[in-house]
Amino acid sequence: MSESPAALRPHRDLSVDQRHALTTAATRLERDFGDSFNVETIERFLHTSYEQFAGRATVPNFLPLLAERFARQRLHALARVEGKISDGKPTVLFLCTHNAGRSQMALGFVTHLAGEHAVAWSGGSEPGDAINPSAVAAMAEIGIDITGEFPKPWTDEIVQAADVVITMGCGDACPVFPGKRYVNWELPDPAGQGLDAVRPIRDDIEERVRRLLAELDVTVGPG
Repeated sequence: MSESPAALRPHRDLSVDQRHALTTAATRLERDFGDSFNVETIERFLHTSYEQFAGRATVPNFLPLLAERFARQRLHALARVEGKISDGKPTVLFLCTHNAGRSQMALGFVTHLAGEHAVAWSGGSEPGDAINPSAVAAMAEIGIDITGEFPKPWTDEIVQAADVVITMGCGDACPVFPGKRYVNWELPDPAGQGLDAVRPIRDDIEERVRRLLAELDVTVGPG
């Protein structure tokens, strides 16, 4: 894919290497989604995904990677909404305020327990800068690594693509779409809490996730 003005417009302050990384990201996305969407749509999703992180990323070198990953998730969601993906996998979206603790632990449990049998996403109304270290430590204690995730917002196509939207404290900020199944989980916020306080929240989330997967008839592996 050539370096079109649309792809590079928001990235003038980045280094040559970062520009190259974004162009390479656009090429990968076009390869993977080119049968479903045109180049303009793919570049627009990459552009807007970049903008979601540009104002708060603490390590600019990671911006192209974050933008590509978020754009990939959004394009996958849009393909589901438009019926271009019909794999039959139930899709669950976990929403909280900062997408740094509760929703990330829930996502980690679904990924760990359900594997390829379900799709799980997460988002926040006010995404933080990093995942809560106590949440990371609590999950690591039981053998689940969530360090590869990152706080991010939700978008309309992500919410629309979900079969179930689990909310955890985002209140009125949580998006509401008619006909969508919503379930609210009342859980303490682990923000600012130590490991001892986060462990029971983690265990509560695991029990809830297991019940949810059972309701969705998802095969659960050992955990």
